[in-house]
Amino acid sequence: MRTFSRRRGPGIVAWLCAAMLAWWPSSARQAAAQAPTFRGDTRLIVQTVSVTDRDGRPIEGLTADDFVVTEDGERQTVSLVEYQRLTVPASAVDVTPDPVPPGDATPTAGTIAGAAPGELRYRDRRLVVLYFDLTALPPADLQRAYQAARQYLLQSMTPIDLVALMSFEGGAVRVTHDFSDQRASLLEALQRLIFGGDLDGDGIPDVDTDTGTAFGQDDAEFNILNTDRQLAALQTAASMLRALPDRKSLVYFSSGLRLNGVDNQAQLRATTNAALRASVSIYPIDARGLVASAPLGDATQQSATGSGAFTGRAAERVIDGRQRSQDTLYALAADTGGRALFDDNDLTLGIRRAADALTSYYIVGYYSTHTALDGRFHRVRIALRDGRPGQLAYREGYFAERAFQRFSAADKERQLEEALMAENPITDMSLAMEVNYFQLNRAEYFVPVTVKIPGSELTCAGRGGARRTVIDLIGEVKDDFGVTLQNVRDKIDIRLDAATARDLPQHPVQYDTGFTLLPGRYVIKILARDAETGRIGTFQAAFTVPNLNREETALPISSVVLGTKRVPLGDAVYTVAKNAALDVNPLVANGQKLLPSVTRVFTPADDLLVYLQAYERGADAMRPLVAQVSLFADGEARHRFSAVAVTEGMHPRSKAVPLSLAVPLAGVSPGRYDLQVTVLDPAGRQAAFWRAPVVVRP
Repeated sequence: MRTFSRRRGPGIVAWLCAAMLAWWPSSARQAAAQAPTFRGDTRLIVQTVSVTDRDGRPIEGLTADDFVVTEDGERQTVSLVEYQRLTVPASAVDVTPDPVPPGDATPTAGTIAGAAPGELRYRDRRLVVLYFDLTALPPADLQRAYQAARQYLLQSMTPIDLVALMSFEGGAVRVTHDFSDQRASLLEALQRLIFGGDLDGDGIPDVDTDTGTAFGQDDAEFNILNTDRQLAALQTAASMLRALPDRKSLVYFSSGLRLNGVDNQAQLRATTNAALRASVSIYPIDARGLVASAPLGDATQQSATGSGAFTGRAAERVIDGRQRSQDTLYALAADTGGRALFDDNDLTLGIRRAADALTSYYIVGYYSTHTALDGRFHRVRIALRDGRPGQLAYREGYFAERAFQRFSAADKERQLEEALMAENPITDMSLAMEVNYFQLNRAEYFVPVTVKIPGSELTCAGRGGARRTVIDLIGEVKDDFGVTLQNVRDKIDIRLDAATARDLPQHPVQYDTGFTLLPGRYVIKILARDAETGRIGTFQAAFTVPNLNREETALPISSVVLGTKRVPLGDAVYTVAKNAALDVNPLVANGQKLLPSVTRVFTPADDLLVYLQAYERGADAMRPLVAQVSLFADGEARHRFSAVAVTEGMHPRSKAVPLSLAVPLAGVSPGRYDLQVTVLDPAGRQAAFWRAPVVVRP
């Protein structure tokens, strides 16, 4: 089922009504008193209902007057009835891949095209989703799943079928192909999803990528409330499909799914509820197929030890583990109206069952009289008027939407987890982020991350007479292969006095954290949520940690940090450094921290603070360095500030020399500049240059 919310501001409407009544004659007012009343806050509930006779044949021709709908025992007015006639014509399957018709746009990847409330985007079509959990499919199982999907597209797909391709990999749910009946386009997208492409054009995938490790998540290090991220990803996929009111069959390819705690049960229920709200039936397929297990194990594991090998307990544990991994898949199917396929090598059978289960049905919609966003379960009863004969199949209730203020702690965590895994970012709030790097030793680098949130985006809450701002943060760092390497989960609770609460809209809040990484290319994604309103902001960026050990010609330097002030670590209005690895963070010194500007916007009244590190590898004693800051515009040097000599401070182990410069911007005209930092090593005959755009505003 599907829920729509519609709200209108009452201020303008009330003003217009008062103005109109002021000049209307009394007769017009009496007529207006009898006019229908329009509600500004309504919720359209959409149900899919199958109506068949005693022989199982669909009953057609029903209208809104033929249905009786009650919700929690209260009669509802049916506002929408649409019949979806799903009839497969005889000899409908054509095994010849069809090209995309000229002028027909190929459905775009990355999103599921939705429909407006009450609109049917796909009339009289069966919607089938092929969902690949690449975090739980070893190469052999992935190959079987690919062959089954390919065989279905070539041999079993009918003209009324629309197929979409989705996957879960690298911590994100991705839409590889929106719903389409273009078989050739789907086959190409399927091969690209699983293997990355056919390079030599022989129809055989060239790269057998091991995506079984694409999950890359250290469960011991980070797994919100110990819930299973596979279920959370499936919940995200169902929520993305909610944009369409039609019935959908989601074919879930996996190699088992095993719960390991009470919290997983909560996530299982949340996933099931999301599927029910989206009218999605889940059809799990165990891609392992029919497995004949060796009693004492095969060559993929070490030899059995202990008495279990002789008593049969070892073999029992193997069988029990396999059955447990299928129990969750069975529960997903049973609770959403689907059907699981276990211990069968014909995986295409599961896809055909999912498609054939979509028979003709009615879409029945009504505006619920229960509009409270309380998250309660509302029981729905649908019958035919006057006891008319017919067998009805529908979902007997739904969970109402819940206002953020009514979320439980688990609901709030799941909201963040779902937002983190969604490929399309949520940008309700504005965020800015800066990533830097400093060498710790020959192998590792410390990567400080600064997130700046405009104070105007945040809401102050009053608790116990105190004003405070609470921000929830979640984030992850992935490598170039999409594997999650580092995570952050934090809560910022900032207490404000009366003065700082007034200043909050004019001053940003900065959050600092840090990671230890090896040289390479990475992608970082950070989400921040206002804990008072539930608004979420996302910032995602790619960055590179260079291998400074390979730098032979130029003087190796770190990234350059620009700021305007150093503040005490406890200055909550400006910065919160809760887990920023203070012992190795070079931006922290003597109980104060240099605040990165992030946006690199300054004023002539500022003193520009510049910090970086130079590395004198192989030096037994420090070689003096000279650093200078210059401002360029239109290719010309407009301002050259005094050079600074650095003669001490080299770290004995990392050979890092800190360079801290203070540049007064008084006399600098407002405008856009390229700031250049030059570092010279006269003894070593080396130099380093760093440039970045900056803005000086009035």
